Amino acid sequence: MSEYIIELKDVLRRFEDDGSVAVRDFNLQVRRGEFVTFLGPSGCGKTTTLRMIAGFDLPTEGQILLDGKDITSLPPNKRPINTVFQRYALFPHMNIYENIAFGLKLKKLPREEVEKKVKRVLDLVDLEGFESRSVSTLSGGQQQRIAIARALVNEPEILLLDEPLGALDLKMRKEMQIELKAMHQQLGITFIYVTHDQEEALTMSDKIVVMNRGSIQQVGTPEDIYNEPKNAFVADFIGESNIFKGIMTGKLKCRFCGGEFECMDDVDEGSLVDVVVRPEDVILSEPEKGTVEGLVTAVTFKGMHYEITVESGKYEMVIVSTKAQKVGDKVGMSLEPDGIHIMLAEDHTTSFTASVMKDYSVMYNGQVIACDLTKLLPGSRLDADAQELRDASGELVDPESLKVQISIAPGDIEMSDDADAGLTRGRIINLIYKGDHYCYVIRTEHGHDLIVDDEYLWNMGDQVSLILPEEKMSFALLK
Repeated sequence: MSEYIIELKDVLRRFEDDGSVAVRDFNLQVRRGEFVTFLGPSGCGKTTTLRMIAGFDLPTEGQILLDGKDITSLPPNKRPINTVFQRYALFPHMNIYENIAFGLKLKKLPREEVEKKVKRVLDLVDLEGFESRSVSTLSGGQQQRIAIARALVNEPEILLLDEPLGALDLKMRKEMQIELKAMHQQLGITFIYVTHDQEEALTMSDKIVVMNRGSIQQVGTPEDIYNEPKNAFVADFIGESNIFKGIMTGKLKCRFCGGEFECMDDVDEGSLVDVVVRPEDVILSEPEKGTVEGLVTAVTFKGMHYEITVESGKYEMVIVSTKAQKVGDKVGMSLEPDGIHIMLAEDHTTSFTASVMKDYSVMYNGQVIACDLTKLLPGSRLDADAQELRDASGELVDPESLKVQISIAPGDIEMSDDADAGLTRGRIINLIYKGDHYCYVIRTEHGHDLIVDDEYLWNMGDQVSLILPEEKMSFALLK
């Protein structure tokens, strides 16, 4: 028997109708009996991945293994896997017993065995004695339990749960989180759970798979994901975070937010980094006692603590404290070394491919880009009148053989709400605040994702035009 009950190897899912990729480069190993959660924003590929494990959707590329055996093309009814969806899909004309027993009756099991199995799962979900009740009389939490019982009665090796608590109110959702975790521990089977709720993932999981834009960003225990995020997306998505650009100024020393702080991450001096500071780790003091000073600009009472926003120069820090501050107060801010998490800064340089036309002009999205091809082909000569480009040996260069890669830094791209202002258009699909600016992910009309840094706040889902100044572009020929 394989060490892993489920393995996904190099899985890619591309939709044929529009060519969009929902899941890419997906590699994951799930141990028997684990509670694994797929966590990420809407549209990140969580449900598509779950559907591929269940057999309702097939990968475009890659393999899915069950106990080491390839089940990539195996139909859902041949897999020892059951799924609970957000919409419970209970049969309204059947009572609770009939809903739970439906799958067993299809298998033509003896009546006594059916009754025994239904009674067992009703005890498990704490609904014994409800067998004859109509499902229409049940609360949302009770209906959710029936949906789980209907899946568990078939004794699957793996239970898939696709945002099953999404329709419940906050109090009921918290109660069901505890009950689901208890069920998992009692049953000992493998749970794979989909959610966009960070608290749900942290509360219930043995392992969390953080996803964004179809790819795995980080896999780890809840403690690892929270305390040691791999990148700015994970840090921002899991809990509350302050994220700043910084630079390593010495051994275990980093400068960010206008001050130099001691840290515990040994990164080479001079390295550009992203710095993560959790709000609860910031120490407030008298202004002169802090590493940096700031001005309180907002205070919100949250019940057990205050959420305090402090501006320090061009930076903004969110702080959680049990002690109240007043708007307008000057405060000092300090950090212990273990309250600072350092990550090497990601290279977000945007690159895209432009075509070379018959007259050797470079064009992208119907617009001509001022690019001198002779600078990319050493020794070449362009006769604009004859529309001929010859290489260093005098041979005519075929324009169809050339592709130009255009690159530009995120801070050099401008956003506009004027649809005709830019080189391309797109929709904001993600944003992260980094202390003095916002980092946006823009999905363009061509399906490319561009990173843009901008000091102004735009909203998720906004349609924006992207202005790419030609003087900020760099060019390279693609081989």
